[in-house]
Amino acid sequence: MAVFVYAENINGVYKKAAFEAVSYAKAIAAKTGDSVTAISINPTDSSDLLYKYGADKVVNVKDAGLKNFSAKAYAEAVNQIADGNIIVFSHTTDASSVAPMLAIQKNYSLITNVIDVPESTSPFQVKRKAFSGKGFMHAKADAAGVIVTVSQNAFGVKENAASGSEEVKELSIANEDTKVVNHEQSSGKLDLKEAEIVVSAGRGLKGPENWGMIEDLANVLGAATACSKPVSDIGWRPHTEHVGQTGKAISPNLYIAVGISGAIQHLAGVNSSKTIVVINNDAEAPFFKSADYGVVGDAFQIIPALTEKIKALKA
Repeated sequence: MAVFVYAENINGVYKKAAFEAVSYAKAIAAKTGDSVTAISINPTDSSDLLYKYGADKVVNVKDAGLKNFSAKAYAEAVNQIADGNIIVFSHTTDASSVAPMLAIQKNYSLITNVIDVPESTSPFQVKRKAFSGKGFMHAKADAAGVIVTVSQNAFGVKENAASGSEEVKELSIANEDTKVVNHEQSSGKLDLKEAEIVVSAGRGLKGPENWGMIEDLANVLGAATACSKPVSDIGWRPHTEHVGQTGKAISPNLYIAVGISGAIQHLAGVNSSKTIVVINNDAEAPFFKSADYGVVGDAFQIIPALTEKIKALKA
């Protein structure tokens, strides 16, 4: 028996989320004594990248009809291959929309946003985030099989090399329902949900012309940039950078918030961050209550000075 894992790729290229999902599947397999089979759709990257994190076998689905993403069609592709009772996905936007479709097709339990290896596999019970990341619960699967989505940056990427094998599977899945109306690509150098450091800013920056100092700080830290909802709504930054309850939920090791008041909707998207640093000239800003470190002061003085200090340290 194998633990199956969906290894998501973006335009054929594997990202950190795929490696984390494979690492997580390997940890489950170590408890059950099973092997790990990774499934990927139309990848261009080498399967060696997945062997590195514990995939014993990689099934590469080749289907020209799946060029455009469709949760239903992708779920059908995975369904045709994954015949085990444990299937792992990362909790990315695309993968976490495929998982429930697959759960319906297989009549399996679905547990989302898991953050640790299962406490037991028979029955399958695991810790997951709940209430927009404000709490945790221990969920138990009661169906014949279980599908889990792994919260990004929660389990981590762990090398566990396997001497894997590859199989190419030719499929022809019906995908007539999918039509690409608009596709907005993030302008950031790093994937926001995968970044370990994120520098974010809000309306306290007063205008889009002042974002250069945020990007300078992000560059020197090797970080991704983000923004609050009002900033993306008024067009200062692209919607792909919006973090919060109605935007992207992230869990970096370090989250630096500049000029963001810290409304509960914003906190819902970032409160899984390991360390939160808040910089705001309003000492009464709600965000300070959730911060690990807080700096009260003028961001237009603090951010350039901080950037130069970090540059000096690195030099």
